[in-house]
Amino acid sequence: MRKEDKKKAVVLLSGGIDSATCLAYATSRGYECHALSFDYRQRHRIELKCAKKIAKRFNSHEHIVVNLDLRKWGGSALTSSSIKVPKGGLKPGIPITYVPARNMIFLSVACAFAEARGIKEIFIGVNSLDYSGYPDCRPQFIRSFEKTANLGTKSGLEKKKIIIRTPLQKMEKWQIIKLALSLGVDIGETNSCYDPGKNGSPCGKCDSCQIRSNAIKRLGNSKTRIF
Repeated sequence: MRKEDKKKAVVLLSGGIDSATCLAYATSRGYECHALSFDYRQRHRIELKCAKKIAKRFNSHEHIVVNLDLRKWGGSALTSSSIKVPKGGLKPGIPITYVPARNMIFLSVACAFAEARGIKEIFIGVNSLDYSGYPDCRPQFIRSFEKTANLGTKSGLEKKKIIIRTPLQKMEKWQIIKLALSLGVDIGETNSCYDPGKNGSPCGKCDSCQIRSNAIKRLGNSKTRIF
């Protein structure tokens, strides 16, 4: 296959299990992957170091980190030092760790990046089965955003349709981890904690840590690192 004929994709890469699995998945299917991460001044910025390692491990064509300071308006435990990250298990409703319109912002930037690179496919590791209940992870949102992206871009108007891929959408977390391991993802190189210590060590008690821990225990593989 000539280089110019190779399938290309933009992959949103946070540094967590889901995004790492998405990158591994796209790579395994022959895509030339252009990884896109965001430094939005998140509480858990350790994930950016993880993203760098993951992008390198899977031979990403490039890895771009976009600086976007969402702490300027806060509104989330992940972007405001005055709001504590909740601990002790998932509760009904949308948690305070939800970052207002985060995936909408990230996908908008991804569309601009993809269009500039002449890329039509975008991979994002959203999941709507085993997650914290964020509205911008639901399939309804993804379908709606894809339609909007094709209405609002030159690519879309020229019938070069932008496609948003969500391979993990209907998978439970343990299934995602199982897929990750089969694709060669080193779980220990990923970060899921919303409130890590100064050295990056996971708290083990936030929603994300709990979902990760429960999934690995359900998987029943004692050799798999939880954190």
